[in-house]
Amino acid sequence: MRLALKPGLARVWRDSDTLQIGIDPRRAVAISGAGHAAALIGLLDGSRDRAGMIAAAGEHGISAEAADELIKLLAAAGVLDEFPAGALRAVPDGVRSRLAPELATTSLAHGDGDGGARSLARRDAAYVRVYGAGKVGATLAALLASSGIGHVTCRDTATAFAADLTPGGLCEADIGAPRQSGAARAIKSAAPQVRTEDDAGRPDLAVLTGQHGPELAATLMSGGVPHLSAAAGEAIGVAGPLVLPGRTACLRCLNMTRADADPQWPLVLAQLTGCQPATPACDCVLATSVAAQACAQVLTFIDRRGKADAVINGTLELVLPGWQWRRRTWLPHPACGCGAATYPTGRQARVRASGSGDGQC
Repeated sequence: MRLALKPGLARVWRDSDTLQIGIDPRRAVAISGAGHAAALIGLLDGSRDRAGMIAAAGEHGISAEAADELIKLLAAAGVLDEFPAGALRAVPDGVRSRLAPELATTSLAHGDGDGGARSLARRDAAYVRVYGAGKVGATLAALLASSGIGHVTCRDTATAFAADLTPGGLCEADIGAPRQSGAARAIKSAAPQVRTEDDAGRPDLAVLTGQHGPELAATLMSGGVPHLSAAAGEAIGVAGPLVLPGRTACLRCLNMTRADADPQWPLVLAQLTGCQPATPACDCVLATSVAAQACAQVLTFIDRRGKADAVINGTLELVLPGWQWRRRTWLPHPACGCGAATYPTGRQARVRASGSGDGQC
């Protein structure tokens, strides 16, 4: 294990003997009595294991006992990473540099003591398929690839335009960078590592962007493929629900719940496939916001082994002009044949929802 202070936290001295690691009070900790071992702090850069650290400390006049005590103190405070050396060797230098912010973020966000190594390994092994390569889908695919997802593919039966591949449809020439010609170059630039070929393998997670007929959701349900919905239109963005087949509310559950409140909803729903407004009310900021939220939920699902609670039996919704995400609960529908209503977590969700309301995210 290679020892390093969490790279996402700045280090400042409050006085000659007190080291503060992190600036924001929600992350920061102060270590008193660190002045005598200041030299050791600079050695915690991930290049040495514990034995190497103690040996290096000795060269700076710091006893093995004092060095070991400081290492334990930093670990207990949650600001020390012990990154597996094998994981470091397995990641090429260029990729490691590109993913360094991802590792630093997940290490802090989830309190991981391994520097994000397990999250990196899970992401690298994951296969996510995005259905729809419009504004939301194309941006989502690029974000997933940039976040370390090892296998990302896109499927779209409609036409994906070059203008969908970057926020606002701007190319390099539009923002002052050297021009690159060709749609294929644009795809490669916007979404490195994203594959657009038809892949018959079973994904770990599918994301449905835009509008799709009920057949796609039914196919994913029958195949037991977890799937997340993400869409934007009419100046509203929605991420969720995350459907765990047979365990959580499915897309049919949501439509049946809507039909309970609006008997005409099935008729409206039947007309939606292929029905688009002349000009979609989905600007670049809304599309990017929805793609980012969907990417965050995908990464949570992968990093936390399926525990993306914000979009399980719920949706996150962004209504302009408020720009504030709010969560809406959707329970498994008792009349739906997906089985989620009788699954233990489905029954528990109904009990919890009966005494609680939805709130802002």
